[in-house]
Amino acid sequence: MNTALKRILVFLSIVALGLLLYSVFVENIFAPRLSPKDTVKFELNDLKLKVFYNRPSKKNRAIFGALVPFDQVWRTGANEATTFETNKNLEVNGMPLAEGKYTLWTVPRDSVWTVIFNSKQYAWGVNAQMQPMWDPNYDVLNIDVPVQKLNTTVEQFTIAFDNSTDNLFLTMAWDDVKISVPLK
Repeated sequence: MNTALKRILVFLSIVALGLLLYSVFVENIFAPRLSPKDTVKFELNDLKLKVFYNRPSKKNRAIFGALVPFDQVWRTGANEATTFETNKNLEVNGMPLAEGKYTLWTVPRDSVWTVIFNSKQYAWGVNAQMQPMWDPNYDVLNIDVPVQKLNTTVEQFTIAFDNSTDNLFLTMAWDDVKISVPLK
């Protein structure tokens, strides 16, 4: 066997071993995620909006007021911090929001949620103690939106854009709860 071929085989073996070790000790890259990543986009004329988030499932658990406590900041999904991007200035529930990229946090309550747009980018949604990594000093906009109770159960946390009535909303739904954030 020539020397070049041996070097290539050694290199590929090292890469394979590195992937295996990463998978075992850091993150199982070969297994499906419990809360899969998702990105939703909305484009109209020259407006472009994008939300990146992770989608936890209900799995017969009590969600709001239990798994997701009331009156506490929630990372709005699972795993990495949820992000919201706009390429244009917006009005969010009548309040100005400059173009840019924000992390999206919420404070769920029984009848109203506070939705927080934060200018700091966080690598993850919670720290080692499972506390939100959110820093209120970077809050750009906080708004309250009413909770809508659903007649059906949403199994997997879902964020979407709704423009069905010619009014644009950022919606979030999970379990039997939905909120709609007006965007203009």
